[in-house]
Amino acid sequence: MFAIALPMVISNIAAPLLGLVDTAIIGHLPEAIYLSAVALGAMAVSFVYLLAVFLRMSTTGLIAQAFGANDKAAQRQIFFDATLFALLLGVLVLIFSPLLLQLVWQLVDAKGELRHLTERYIQIRFFGAPAAMLTLVMLGVLLGIQKAKHAMVLVITTNAVNVVGDIILIIGLDMNVTGAAIATVVAEWVSALLGLYFVSKHLQLRWRMLPKASAARLQAMFSLNRDIFVRSVLLHACMAMMTAWASYQGQIFVAANAVLLQFLTLISLGLDGVAYSAEALIGEAKGQGNEQSARVWLRVCLFWSGLFAMAYATVFALFGVHIIHLITDIPDVVATAVEFLPWVIVLPLLAHWSYLFDGVFIGLSARRAMRNTMAIAAFGVYLPVWWLTKDWGNHGLWLALSCFMVGRGVAQAWVLKRYRLLSFNTADS
Repeated sequence: MFAIALPMVISNIAAPLLGLVDTAIIGHLPEAIYLSAVALGAMAVSFVYLLAVFLRMSTTGLIAQAFGANDKAAQRQIFFDATLFALLLGVLVLIFSPLLLQLVWQLVDAKGELRHLTERYIQIRFFGAPAAMLTLVMLGVLLGIQKAKHAMVLVITTNAVNVVGDIILIIGLDMNVTGAAIATVVAEWVSALLGLYFVSKHLQLRWRMLPKASAARLQAMFSLNRDIFVRSVLLHACMAMMTAWASYQGQIFVAANAVLLQFLTLISLGLDGVAYSAEALIGEAKGQGNEQSARVWLRVCLFWSGLFAMAYATVFALFGVHIIHLITDIPDVVATAVEFLPWVIVLPLLAHWSYLFDGVFIGLSARRAMRNTMAIAAFGVYLPVWWLTKDWGNHGLWLALSCFMVGRGVAQAWVLKRYRLLSFNTADS
């Protein structure tokens, strides 16, 4: 389990650190407008790419099952279909980028030179959309065949090439925002090509081995990805409420919640690693038709997920105030964040179940179960609790988030047990 989890944890840590260097480079230019333009543009592009993470999830589950069945032909077919789907999606993003830009301007207030620079950054970045989509597929394949070290190399390489490109284009050639965008696009294409090399090597790909395109298989891939996409939209909408609704209470609460949500990023470093392991190992067990193996891996992953959750809760209880001071030194924001810190301390214990079961469902390719349990948690738990506790201010918002996490875990556990998904006898999950 740790052979898969640890490289992905390292990837999760390395990416934001290299991203910090990226931001620091553009942030040391004499005009603050450059940093603002890159921040706004990167936020818009990242949101589009974040919604496309279903490509990695669906690919991991299907590949892991084919890997468990030791079916190389099926692995190649899944890779081919997912790659074709990713390329089509990337090209569509590029084609419809003008419409996406108009949507950005409906949500973001930017005028004059800031708007011009942000628009230029986004327009250039979307030329990397096909590569970004392809890289998600490559990561899914590498995780599915349990080559997590190569997945780690892929993530770190992307960010390292981006940093080197920034140094050359921004500092060396004085290309400011344009240089930052070009450096990222180059990094995305380098990552896609490197990922293709890794996958070709492991799947022993040859041109004559590639299957023909199939409308029926693409339709099946679309159906699988559609359900995971809906799940992701619901999740990010609930998380966005933590900032959107807090804005009605004042900017101090927005800032405090932004600080505390960084704790969720820390939580995901460890819990996502265990979830990635569950995806690959339980998917492999399903491909083998080995129910006993799947249950063993579920217990192993659940043990470590719970252990990580207790460790996080302990660290946050002992050092949470110090972490807040590291993130911000604004007195009012610190005081407000400390007031709501107890919610963050218990959150790992409430949330780790949903992180793990997400990995289990991905490994099983249980797309409808993922979508439906997320809908139950969002519409049946989060929104009602938020509505009933609106008068509680920010405490009500954190209560809604906590109940949402519990609701996800309970719904996922119930579906897993009720429909015997680990028995591998259901045709459509």
